[in-house]
Amino acid sequence: MSPALKDPDALSADEAAEELARLAREIARHDRLYFQDDAPKISDAAYDALRARNAEIEARFPDLVRPDSPSRRVGARPADQFAEVIHAVPMLSLGNAFTEEDAADFAARVVKFLNLSDPPAFTAEPKIDGLAVALRYEDGALVQAATRGDGRAGENVTANIRTLDDIPERLPAGAPAVLEVRGEVYMSHADFAALNQRQEAAGKKTYMNPRNAAAGSLRQIDPSVTAQRPLRFFAYGWGELSEALAPTQFGSLARLKELGFPVNPDLMVCADVAAMLAHYRDLEARRAGLGYDIDGVVYKVDRLDFQARLGFVARAPRWAIAHKFSAEKAVTKLNAIEIQVGRTGALTPVAKLEPVTVGGVVVSNATLHNEDEIARKDIRIGDTVVIQRAGDVIPQVLEVVLDQRPADSAPYVFPALCPCPLATPAEREVNARTGERAAVRRCTGEFACPYQRKEHLRHFVSRKAFDIEGLGEKQIAAFHEAGEVKEPADLFTLEARNAAGELQPPLQDREGWGEKSAANLFAAIAARRTISLARFIHALGVRHVGEETARLLARSYGEWDAVRAAAEAAADADSEARAALLAIDGLGETAADALGRFFSEAHNAAALDRLLAHVSVEPEQSTVETSPVTGKTVVFTGALERFTRDEAKARAQSLGAKVAGAVSKNTDFLVAGPGAGSKLKKAQELGVQVLTEDEWLALIGGQG
Repeated sequence: MSPALKDPDALSADEAAEELARLAREIARHDRLYFQDDAPKISDAAYDALRARNAEIEARFPDLVRPDSPSRRVGARPADQFAEVIHAVPMLSLGNAFTEEDAADFAARVVKFLNLSDPPAFTAEPKIDGLAVALRYEDGALVQAATRGDGRAGENVTANIRTLDDIPERLPAGAPAVLEVRGEVYMSHADFAALNQRQEAAGKKTYMNPRNAAAGSLRQIDPSVTAQRPLRFFAYGWGELSEALAPTQFGSLARLKELGFPVNPDLMVCADVAAMLAHYRDLEARRAGLGYDIDGVVYKVDRLDFQARLGFVARAPRWAIAHKFSAEKAVTKLNAIEIQVGRTGALTPVAKLEPVTVGGVVVSNATLHNEDEIARKDIRIGDTVVIQRAGDVIPQVLEVVLDQRPADSAPYVFPALCPCPLATPAEREVNARTGERAAVRRCTGEFACPYQRKEHLRHFVSRKAFDIEGLGEKQIAAFHEAGEVKEPADLFTLEARNAAGELQPPLQDREGWGEKSAANLFAAIAARRTISLARFIHALGVRHVGEETARLLARSYGEWDAVRAAAEAAADADSEARAALLAIDGLGETAADALGRFFSEAHNAAALDRLLAHVSVEPEQSTVETSPVTGKTVVFTGALERFTRDEAKARAQSLGAKVAGAVSKNTDFLVAGPGAGSKLKKAQELGVQVLTEDEWLALIGGQG
C-alpha cells in the first residue's frame, strides 16, 4: 500500500517524512497555479484534502514538521519581536528623476562613464509603491525574509512572509544554491478598500493608503493576522547569488519568473531613451487602471556586466534610477506661516494649510523654502494657494490664486530675529569668495539657541545617525524641555540618573511610559554605546558634513582620532592637515571650513569629550576587495584612454584605494594619461610614483 493511503498512525517516521516532503512540494505547486497563474489544476475539495492530510501527519509526527510546511503559512506562533537581519548585500535606494530631462541625463551619464558611443539597452518597469523585502533561499528552501530597513539591516519577517501565497516556500530543481530575491510587497486597490471596510466594521483603525496597509500588515507580531491580509508580491531584483541567473536584467527576471516569482507584466527592454520615455508616458496614462499603486518607472541598464562596471555611489546604483510621476496638485487656504529653526540655525518658513488630500495623503503643512521664494511668489497669509506633492517630496506651495486674495491682505515680512526665547538676530551670510548673499537666514545663537540644541539632538538619534529606537521628536522634545537632556552625552546617563531618583517623576511613572517602555528605551540607548565611525561623524551634525562626506572622512582616515586631528587642523588655512583634507576626492573648501569651525569651538570640543566618555567609535571596517592598492592614495590626471575618469576612480575605491583630487606628500601613486600637467610636475618634485594606465592595470591585476 502506498504511504499516501496509510492511516497516519500506521506510517513509519521515514514514510511520514517522505510524504510530508511530497505534500509540501505539491501544495506549493498548486498555490502557484492558483494564486500566480490563475490556472488551478484541481478542485477546492481536492486541495483542502491535501492540506488536511498534511495536518494529520504533522499532528502524529510533530518533530517532522518542515520549515516549508503549508501549515506554517497560517497560524504560526507569534514572534516575540522582529530580530535584526544584516543584509549580505546592502539594499540601497534609487536616485530620482523628476523630468524627462533628468531621465535623459541619467542615460547620458551612463554613456559617459562607460565611454560608449550610444546608450545601452535599459529595462523599464513600474515602481511599485509598497514595502521592499529580501527573500533568502538556500538549496531551494525559503530560510529568511527581511525588510529593507536602513539598507544595511532590516527586520526579520520570515514567519509573516510565509503567509503570502505569491511567495514560494520551495523552488523547483535547478535554482541556485543561494538565491536572495528582492521585491515589493503591496496591496491592490480592491483589497485595500475591502480591508478598510472590515477594519471599520470591527471598530478598528483604518489605513491611510495601500502602502501603509501593506507595511502594517507585514509587521504584525502575530503571523496569523498577516495571513488574513491580502498581500501580494512582485520580484524586481536580487541580492546574494551563488551563481548568475542570466547575463541581463531582463533575462534574470525571466529566470525568477520561471522559478515561481511574480514579475510585473509591464517590464520591458528599451533600446533607447525615446523608448524609455514612451513607456513612462504609457504607464502614467494607464496608472489609474492598474489596480495597484505605482509612483513612477524604474530604469536599469540591462547588461549586468555594464552594471558591475558602473557600480554604486553612496546610497544608490549608478546603473538605475526611478523616474517619478508628475506632482499631484490641490487648492487650499494658507492660514498661517510658521518659522521653524533647524539644527544649523536655518529659519525655514512653513505654510500652515487648511487640510486637503493630495495623492491619497492629507496635507496640512507645506514648505515655503525661504524668504526670497515667499517674496517672488508674493505669498501672503489668508491666500488661496495651489500646492503640489510628488512622491515622497515634501509638499510645496506652487502658486497663489490671485483672484481669491482677501482685500485686506498684506505682504509677508520675514522675521529678522530667531523665534527662540533668546530672540537672537537671524542673518543672511555673505559668501566671502563670491560676495553673494545666502538664500537662507540663520539664527546666530548657535548652541545657545534652544531650538538648535533640540534639533541637534533629534539629528543625533535619527535613523542614519545613532538610530536610537524609541527616541522620536516627541520624546526628545520632552526630555529637552525638562532640562534632562541638553546634549548627546546626557542620553547615556539617563538610566543611571533615573535609577538614582534624579529624574522626577521617574520615567516609568510618567504618562505614556511604563516599566517595559522605559526599560526598552534604556536598552536601545545601551545598544548604541558602540557605533561605526561614519555614523558617529554624521551624528555630530556638522554643517555641510552630510552622510556621504562622513563616509569619505571615515574611509580616508580610518579612526576617530585621525578624523578629529585633521578637522581641528583644518581651521589653519596653511596647515598640511588641511591640504590633505582638501585632497580627498569629493571634499571641498566649504566642508573643510565647516569642520575647522566646529572642531575649534571650545564648547563643541568639551561636549565631544563628554560624549566619548560613554561611547566607543569603531574604526572603519573595509568591505572592499583586498588588493595591492588597498589603503593607498591615488590621483588620476591627464586624458585617460583605457577608461573614463569616473570609472577609474570608482574601480580604485572598490579595491580599497583612497582617491584624492590633488597631489601631496601623502600620495602613493599618480596615474597619468596623455596631457598630464601640473599634477605630474608636482608628483615628480615630491618623488611620488608615477604610473601609466597600463602600469596601473598591471598593478591591480588587470582589473580595469
